[in-house]
Amino acid sequence: MTEEFPGKGRLAGVDYGTVRIGIAVTDADRRLASPYENYTRGGPKADTKYFCRIATEEGIVGFVVGLPVHASGDESQKSLEARQFGAWLTEVTGLPVRYFDERFTSVEAERYLLGAQMTRKKRKKRLDMLAAQIMLAAYLESSRPSIPGALDD
Repeated sequence: MTEEFPGKGRLAGVDYGTVRIGIAVTDADRRLASPYENYTRGGPKADTKYFCRIATEEGIVGFVVGLPVHASGDESQKSLEARQFGAWLTEVTGLPVRYFDERFTSVEAERYLLGAQMTRKKRKKRLDMLAAQIMLAAYLESSRPSIPGALDD
């Protein structure tokens, strides 16, 4: 995307799926990413209404869409679908989109949920939004200025 991505304001992270989409949001200062919800897709009209509502109600200024890539870093067929979805998000909401590597976020989310000893049903309800949170938190970390070294360096 060539559009300018806002440096301030709330972002929504998207763990794209053809059936379910995990959503996470940041605070206005972009210090924290929190799970928001899982959305079960309902067709173009319902999806448009849903994402426009979130953008408005939550004061979202941009979306970070997880890009599923192979372990090698090469893009996959799902990457192309996620990019098409991101372009659609910009079209319907008027907000810019950034893409971010989401490798292993679902595996990490599943590990957290298993550690919490949740039932399979409860894990399924939370997995996608937790994966979105993990991806969005990693995006926030990657966009912060580097942390200075030790004071005695």
